[in-house]
Amino acid sequence: MALPRSRRALRRAVELSLVLPAGAAVAFVWANTAHDSYERFAGALHFAVNEVGMALFFALATKEVVEAAAPGGALHTWRRAALPVVAAAGGMIGPAFLYIAVVLMQGRPELARGWAIPCATDIAFSYLVAKAIFRDHPAIPFLLLLAIADDALGLLVLAVFYPTGEGRFGVALGLMTAALAALLVIRTRRVTSFWPYVLAGGSLSWLALFFGGLHPALALVPVVPFMPHAARDPGLFVDAPPEAHDTLSAFEHFWKFPVQIVLLLFGLVNAGVQLDQAGPGTVAVLVAILAGKPLGILAAVALALLAGLHLAKGLVWRDLVVVGFAASIGFTVALFFATAAFPPGPLLAQAKMGALLSIGGSIGAFVAAAVLGVGRYRQTG
Repeated sequence: MALPRSRRALRRAVELSLVLPAGAAVAFVWANTAHDSYERFAGALHFAVNEVGMALFFALATKEVVEAAAPGGALHTWRRAALPVVAAAGGMIGPAFLYIAVVLMQGRPELARGWAIPCATDIAFSYLVAKAIFRDHPAIPFLLLLAIADDALGLLVLAVFYPTGEGRFGVALGLMTAALAALLVIRTRRVTSFWPYVLAGGSLSWLALFFGGLHPALALVPVVPFMPHAARDPGLFVDAPPEAHDTLSAFEHFWKFPVQIVLLLFGLVNAGVQLDQAGPGTVAVLVAILAGKPLGILAAVALALLAGLHLAKGLVWRDLVVVGFAASIGFTVALFFATAAFPPGPLLAQAKMGALLSIGGSIGAFVAAAVLGVGRYRQTG
């Protein structure tokens, strides 16, 4: 009985996205009790985790975008996708402008480079909070669509605005051309195993981004769309059924649990911030994400409705307020953006602290739901 119980516990931890916060909690305690040993540990694993391992995390995020954009998917037609995409754009523009305003008011222009950190939404945590509040409600798929669009825009921001160094663009262009050519040949030959896509196309793509000065963790983003996938839409962030044997489903089945190990290590390597390292950057990230995210989403939706788009049936403004707070949980993606924006030092530590504390968006969502009588707090009498 012990093994089945451990497996059930592991599966439950994965479903509740508890692995990364567990790693983050250990890192936080470790950094505040034995800082020198923690720094040696994090420094030794930083490149392997952030530049290589996280490619798998972004690959699975891209998989959701690919399936959602496929015929029959949640984002397939522009009419279905328009409002959540507009809301996601507002949920990035609002925090970015508010972040810049806060750092300038503090007289800390050196923090401006971190403007994208509060734009992030941690899909898993946001979804869990929304599910706990709304249970079964149109607000949940709306939030998931918003989060997918946010992820797609975030990948673009990461690629364009956060290069990792001086790029050798000729070499990078040649390698990426070779990667895409290899992927095209593999797809044309109807290869069903995901390994050739990952090993051939993924390796060349990683090298192209590395030599191009872009973030190599995005290496599998251009690879995933080439993988054959089933003509189905099981739902956003719903696991492929066990009987699904298409390439993309096989990729998801194989890497789902290894990615959890990557996320555990990501939390361990990146979340070790000392309490005394909070500062202006922490304030800027928190104000921007906890206030700018909901305001940006609401403003964008208001403009979209004026332009002729419509809310889904059963979705009202009170629900959107709660959705805005749920979407303000940056955590995983915000941490990653922080490490991309700043080199090791006080500015990075301050930004990381803000990313970690963005989990406070969950408190905002529950408080807003209680005050507005939304979801589980709705008066039925």
